[in-house]
Amino acid sequence: MGVSFLSLFAEVFMEEITTRKNKILELMKEPSYVPMKEKELAILMQVNPEDRPVFKACLDELLKGGLISVSKRGKYMLPEAKTLTGVFSSSGHGYGFVHVDGIEDDFFISEKNTGTALHGDTVRIDPYEVPFRGKRRNAGKSREAVVVEVTERETDLIVGTYDAAKNHYGFVIPDSTRIDRDIFVPLEYSMNAVDGHKVVVRITDFGDRYRNPEGRIIEILGHSDDPGIDILSILKAYGVEPEFPDKVLNQAQKVPQELRATDYRGREDIRSLDMVTIDGPDSKDLDDAVSLTIDGDDYILGVHIADVTHYVKEGSAIDREALERGTSCYPVDRVVPMLPQQLCNGICSLNENVDRLAVSCFMTIDKKGVIKDNRFALTVINTNHRMIYGDVDKIITDHNESLMEKFADVSDMLIRMHELALLLRHRRKSRGSIDFDLPETEMELDDNGHPIAIYPHERNNATKLIEDFMLAANETVAEHFFWAQAPFVYRIHEKPDMDKIRKLATFIRNFGYGIKIKGDELHPKELQKLLSGIEDTPEEALISRLTLRSMQQAKYSTDCSGHFGLALKYYCHFTSPIRRYPDLQIHRIIKDSLRGKLDEDRMEHYRNILGEVCRRSSSRERIAVDVEREVDKLKKAEYMQDHIGEVFEGVISGITNWGIYVELPNTVEGLVHISKIEGDYYTYNEETYELVGRGTGRRFCLGTRIRVVCNMVDIGTRTVDFILDPIEDRVAGAAFERVR
Repeated sequence: MGVSFLSLFAEVFMEEITTRKNKILELMKEPSYVPMKEKELAILMQVNPEDRPVFKACLDELLKGGLISVSKRGKYMLPEAKTLTGVFSSSGHGYGFVHVDGIEDDFFISEKNTGTALHGDTVRIDPYEVPFRGKRRNAGKSREAVVVEVTERETDLIVGTYDAAKNHYGFVIPDSTRIDRDIFVPLEYSMNAVDGHKVVVRITDFGDRYRNPEGRIIEILGHSDDPGIDILSILKAYGVEPEFPDKVLNQAQKVPQELRATDYRGREDIRSLDMVTIDGPDSKDLDDAVSLTIDGDDYILGVHIADVTHYVKEGSAIDREALERGTSCYPVDRVVPMLPQQLCNGICSLNENVDRLAVSCFMTIDKKGVIKDNRFALTVINTNHRMIYGDVDKIITDHNESLMEKFADVSDMLIRMHELALLLRHRRKSRGSIDFDLPETEMELDDNGHPIAIYPHERNNATKLIEDFMLAANETVAEHFFWAQAPFVYRIHEKPDMDKIRKLATFIRNFGYGIKIKGDELHPKELQKLLSGIEDTPEEALISRLTLRSMQQAKYSTDCSGHFGLALKYYCHFTSPIRRYPDLQIHRIIKDSLRGKLDEDRMEHYRNILGEVCRRSSSRERIAVDVEREVDKLKKAEYMQDHIGEVFEGVISGITNWGIYVELPNTVEGLVHISKIEGDYYTYNEETYELVGRGTGRRFCLGTRIRVVCNMVDIGTRTVDFILDPIEDRVAGAAFERVR
């Protein structure tokens, strides 16, 4: 009882201190305020003599927190630079947070203090402190702020559904749950949209606390129920444009679809060399071919990449559009290419039995998988076959007789390629390269774009073979141009955040695994050992995903700072110029080098442009990944809507204060809300990552196999809600033992 009283007293005292500090700040923010000494300030604020020590403590805390400053003469005032700049993240419920680089904890922005900021905007904030409240008391901090200015808008385009509210106006209800205000649209700016139309609206007035944003509709995508409009809406919301500008299309149509006599000049003719492309059955943009010959005890591996730069000239309309896009995007039912179809599926694609221009990387590799030598060449190639992963896997893994007979001219080469790929893979693993063998999601859609099947897509020996060869070529190119001291675009992967790694280490101890951390250093071999140790165990997918989430995001950079995940000092992206702009830029540097044009003027040109190429490409890559993820979530929600009431077995993939996340074998993930778990009061144990029943001690642990029922689906938020299988929910204990 005494402890509870003391806790309550401390809480009230702290709230009083914070209230006094805020009153001091409010006074100093008044335009009429002039800097004062402590005594003058106390008199002005009518502080009683007995409260002077508390008042002095408040001033000291404000000084320590940097919220006020004191002059050499002892006068208190606001610091000159009292505002901070950061990025606003909306909760979708009115309030939000601002992340400021260099400050670990985000600033909470209450609904009344968000101003006109929308999700993703860069804002200037005025920080202050408030009394601890609710669950936030546990954090030991309570920093809030007011948005005083939006310095940069993330976008002024919003995608949503039109609601014709009245005869003279309507509203656009944003698709994004992060935007919690509808956009007012006067009738004259509605483009005659009707109820249910998916539209793009441009905001012309961001409104204020009392007034909705206002805008005009600039595009009607179609009715929300029309096939394909759901995915088109996601593309538009992220600024991924499916159509190319007329100027770009006109330029692409002028590109010849067959090689001309002049195209062969100055190139090495290797059309007689056996080589194949190996891709998925639906691939149309074939940008890499591989060849293999034997020279004594050495392998001569050739990686031949489409010479896209021959057709995409620097500074052209096509080139500018490619930089704007940065990458191709692959949502489940379509491809949004970086280049127009005439190029990516036409003259640039290494189609079967036709002459094509390439940039070739030849690597001499010994029997231990060591790359002894390399050379680059501008070439003319002609591939023997357009092969698919499934057929190649059957040849190199099963030695399928019918397929080996069908591809008799290259089957021996393919088997030798498999031998080489195993050598390269073994060498990669020996240096600590981390291989996240996570299954990707495969979906089958009907003619209306509705998902009828979802299942994990597993890698096979053929997909791994191509990965091994492309990794070898990318490393070889990066190392060569690093030592050439040429301006370059590297693919870097920084060391992981050690706090996240320590949390991962704590979690995996629940499964009997460990990671050796020396000080603040972690060798990638430790993560590789972990992933090898969990192979073919029930917790493999879960721990692999959590390990991946502990890593930094890879990005493009002009600095060669290494790739942690691959355990490489030198790495770049050279092998996909049809679908990635950095590869296209690297090809230009290689060609300038081969042609003796990489002089000081040209290198200075690259130094001036490559920083923006890296920034833009990294940003657009993240957007493409977000689009693909959002489309997957949408289609998974649609699929589960057809299975409401059905029982599934899954694995607990996440635990929070509000419930447990369960992942099904088909990769669909849903939430069992804590309110739907009967018979006990549950709390989340952050140290053991468990949800624990206070009365019964019943525990829900990560990695536990569990039976759930699909209870509800929300297509708007793309979420799936589960409840525990009623039979299992009544059996507290046996059904929840962790399967190791």
